[in-house]
Amino acid sequence: MGSWIYPSVGLDDSRTGKAVVRNAPVSIKDLYNISKAIRGMRVKEAREFLQRVLEHKEAMPYWKYSHGASHKSNISPRWKVKSGRYPEKAIKYVLKAIDNAEANAQGKGLDEDRLTVVHIAAHKGIVIKRFMPRAFGRATKKFNRTSHIEVIIGEV
Repeated sequence: MGSWIYPSVGLDDSRTGKAVVRNAPVSIKDLYNISKAIRGMRVKEAREFLQRVLEHKEAMPYWKYSHGASHKSNISPRWKVKSGRYPEKAIKYVLKAIDNAEANAQGKGLDEDRLTVVHIAAHKGIVIKRFMPRAFGRATKKFNRTSHIEVIIGEV
């Protein structure tokens, strides 16, 4: 297991809560856009925003990997992006990571109202490779790609 060293972030361990979700069966493309959207938000704001996306009241903006994502009329103008989607499965895993990080921060005695998403990143996980036998001696590959999500929340 890797260590938690973020020289670019430069955070005090006693003032942060950290959490990781490993090998989540979620698209890295969805996680990238979710991470970009909620990075720097307060935890309560991020949770409310993700709940609105789950309820299809607001669309998640797609900056990257947006080919094929249609324009949505319910994207907030603050994003300055027109294309978006509703990545429900990815949001559930991100909410799980945020909940774990918030619980770790509360265990250190940090104030819930002042918690901010300082760092959130998504990385490619392992690929589960399987093959499905077909007729005439052929086979079809069936790959399940996974992703890692890491969240650091801190008190501002």
